[in-house]
Amino acid sequence: MTHQKSDRHHLARRDLLWFAFALALPVPWAVSEAWGGLGIAAEWVAAMAGISILGAAFMLSWACELAEREIPQALALLLLALMGVLPEYAVDLHFAWAAGQDPSYAAYAVANMTGANRLLIGFGWALVVLVGCKRAKCDALDVNPSQQLEIRYLIWATLYSFFIPLSGSINLFDSLVLLTLFLCWVREAMGGEEVETELGGPALLIDEEFTNTGRRAWAVLLFVFAGFAIFVSAEPFAESLVSVGRSRAIDEFLLVQWLAPLASEAPEFIIALIFAWKLRGSVGLGALISSKVNQWTLLVGALPIAYGLSIGGFVGLPLDARQTQELLLTSAQSLFAVILVADFRFGRREALLLAVLFGVQLSFPTSAVRWAFTGIYLALSVYVLCWGSPVTRRRFFLLLRGKKIDDFGDGNSEASSKSAPG
Repeated sequence: MTHQKSDRHHLARRDLLWFAFALALPVPWAVSEAWGGLGIAAEWVAAMAGISILGAAFMLSWACELAEREIPQALALLLLALMGVLPEYAVDLHFAWAAGQDPSYAAYAVANMTGANRLLIGFGWALVVLVGCKRAKCDALDVNPSQQLEIRYLIWATLYSFFIPLSGSINLFDSLVLLTLFLCWVREAMGGEEVETELGGPALLIDEEFTNTGRRAWAVLLFVFAGFAIFVSAEPFAESLVSVGRSRAIDEFLLVQWLAPLASEAPEFIIALIFAWKLRGSVGLGALISSKVNQWTLLVGALPIAYGLSIGGFVGLPLDARQTQELLLTSAQSLFAVILVADFRFGRREALLLAVLFGVQLSFPTSAVRWAFTGIYLALSVYVLCWGSPVTRRRFFLLLRGKKIDDFGDGNSEASSKSAPG
């Protein structure tokens, strides 16, 4: 008993130091911002703002763990995803607003959005599955059946996204449809069942040292502080990367599409990887699925609103030829990914396929390659639905029709035996 108390005391000290370290990471950038940026070079802005985002990411992961004790897991993951993509919202809505004054920024808004979405699936989903499988020593990661809510809305949002380019813009009708999907998702998430979670690290320390009221207060404070740190850090981080790129004659469009989203997506990637490392890969993947639904509904739907308010009229955010290609490629990738996850298991080989496809099309940013990979993703989607697992096909169409899947033992026993529970 004494030995157990000593071990717990040691772990509590470690958790306290880890908590203090993460809490301190945003402070240098916050101080710099309070003093007007201090006129520091772009390289230092990128480093300090990036460290701030890193600290906020850890705080968000602990806040989410605490929140899962109080509210349905689906809603906790939704809040985590919403907080995690705040940097993306800040940067993309900045571009959309600026496009009302300078039309050239319209391309940047769509580029940033499509880059973030493809990065989330091609890099984020794939990496979480690979880490989760590696840690659990398995061939596939089981997806929690409770995630069928997010997968269903992701299917609907993805299918609708194919119709957006037809008008030549992301217009206010698109906003109405996508924001309606988001609000319906929130309403259903709030009615989900509560899930008992096992805490660890600083979240466990807070749970042990405070009452229910204190734990809730800490969860709220962590969410608020982390959200503030991300909000004030993300745009300077992205802009400083662009500034560094310009000084080194790097294509500005590609920086906006890939480096800026990489900065703003970092918190949710880190959070999801922490869950995967803790053998909770299902929760990590669920957070990224929630982030994808957020981006496909709330973010895309908000762009024409910001643009319209800036320009002072009911005008959609225009799409040029390249942005139309980028949007269709992003839709095709999303469709293939959501089909893969529709059977509620994500295999190591499937994750590698997503990562390889993403890496190749990222390496060759030409019009021909974009059209080619749009066709590849669509062809793979048709193949999996027509000639793939009957379980995948059945569950995909059940979710498409808005039906709840109650039977998770149909023909998937062999696959499940090789999967990690997450």
